[in-house]
Formats: sequence, C-alpha cells, structure tokens
Amino acid sequence: MPSLGADMTAGRLVQWLKAPGDRVARGDLIAEVDTDKGAIEIEVFTDGVLVKTLVEPGQKVPVGTPLALIQPGEAGAAPGAATPVAAAPPPPAELSPMRRAIAAAMAKSKREIPHYYLSTTIDLTPALEWLAARNRDRPPAARLLPAALQLKAVALALREFPDLNAWWVDDRPVPQAGIHVGVAVSLRAGGLIVPAIHDADRCGLDDLMRSLDDLVRRARGGALRSSELADGTITVTSLGDRGVDAVWGIIYPPQVAIVGFGRIVARPLVVNRQVVARSAVTASLSGDHRASDGHRGGLFLARVEQLLQEPDRL
Repeated sequence: MPSLGADMTAGRLVQWLKAPGDRVARGDLIAEVDTDKGAIEIEVFTDGVLVKTLVEPGQKVPVGTPLALIQPGEAGAAPGAATPVAAAPPPPAELSPMRRAIAAAMAKSKREIPHYYLSTTIDLTPALEWLAARNRDRPPAARLLPAALQLKAVALALREFPDLNAWWVDDRPVPQAGIHVGVAVSLRAGGLIVPAIHDADRCGLDDLMRSLDDLVRRARGGALRSSELADGTITVTSLGDRGVDAVWGIIYPPQVAIVGFGRIVARPLVVNRQVVARSAVTASLSGDHRASDGHRGGLFLARVEQLLQEPDRL
C-alpha cells in the first residue's frame, strides 16, 4: 500500500481490476483504493504476471503493506521469484475525514518546513491579447484560458530551477527528473485535492489545457490515478476565480515549493514612463528554506514573469 500523502498511514482496498494469472505492464490499472478524498485507481510499476493477491477487497492495511505479487514471465509461473507490487495509494485520515486529512498534512507542513514567502505583480496584458487573438476563431470548448499559460510558464521556469522542482527526502532535497505540476482542485463536496499533470513542461498549450480540464473533471468525479496524486513535484494554486487578489500557499510535503496566482485585475502600472491601466496578476512563491532561499525564489518568479510576457515562447 503506497502513500499519497506525507501523513497517510493506511488505505482500504475497494476492488481488484486484474486477476491472478493476468499479464500486466507498467501503467496498467490493477486495483482501486478508497481514500478520504475519493476512490483512487492504483497503477502497476513493473511488467510481468500477477501471481497472487495478498489483500482482500474491503481490507484496510498500513502503508507499505504488499498488495500482490508480480513476477516476470508467463502466466502460471511459480511464485517463488515474485516481487511485491509497487502500487500507488491514497491520501490521509463534524471535522470530516477529508478535513482531518487536510488538517494533518498542513499542520505537519507548517511544523516541519521553514517557509519563506515572495510575491510579484505580473503584467498579463500581452498574454491576454495573445490569447484573445488565438481564441478568436475557436469554439468555446477549445479556447485556451490564462491558467494554461500560467502552468506552462511555471513548468518551463522550473527547468532552470531544479532546486524548486524537488522532494525533501531523508533530510535532503532530491531534484526530480520530471516536471509534474500539481494543480489544487476544489471539490464540490468540500475540501481539495492536488493531482499532477505529468511532464507539463513538454506539453503544448492546447494539450495542457485539455489535460487541465480532464484532471479537474476526473478529480471531482473520483476517477484519478494513483500516480497523479503521488508524483507531483510542485503545486500551483489559483483562487482568482474566487475573487482573491493573492494567495500564499502551504507547501505540500514532500514538495519544496508552491506557486500561487490571484485574480487578474486592471491596475495602474508604469509603462514607458507613463501610468496606464493594465491587466495584472499577483504571483506568489512559498518555498522551503531548507532547499532554497529568497534569492533563488526571486529569480524563479522573475523568470515566470518574463515567460508570461512572451506568450509566443510558451
């Protein structure tokens, strides 16, 4: 039973999606696990044959408990050389179960992570004009939103700041190979969940927009995969649609940074030595001072700002 949160201790198996004797490949869905934030589909992380299941549906087991045995070879091979399945699990356990999970994770973050906070105001006028031209002949369902540009700018900037695209593991920062941007999604029943878009820096804007729409839809419908909850390397949160001017997030362990965007509003800015009304957004960074510092964080936000003002480069 793998962990989808730093404070998760156990998960409950809902059902097996494969049976003993079935061949499985990396990425196949093998089981469904119940969590405080909904049912999560568990993926296989090795190729081979499912030899034996070790946990029955309905059973709740601690994180780290082997769920099944998989071994390379054909169906019917002896189980002696089988290796435990490395599945990927759920998040942590009125307050409601979800609120308790969020409370535990955020309290742990604030206790253990020395946060620092930075913010900057970004002129989004060029980006919004570019979006308007790009969307002009598109049907509403195919139009790009500013969120896609913000996610892509963060992902591209992380290529130059691997110390912010990292996990804190065993008292040291471990830079991650892929840039998997977690997106904070509010759930209709209350609470939130942070699934990730894998390799966001490699996605074109249209693909990124489709991935974002799909992720939000499945998050609210309880149809996420375990890797989408376990693999995030940084989180982006936006409360602009709630009328919030700025947000300073709490880091989600084991990540070492979270980026926030507020609402886009008309503000007086100086352009060519004149004060003019421009569309602007407040971008923030909450960083783990063990893994980076304000100097690096400031350079990172400046790079995000530069990319957002040059939308053709996204």
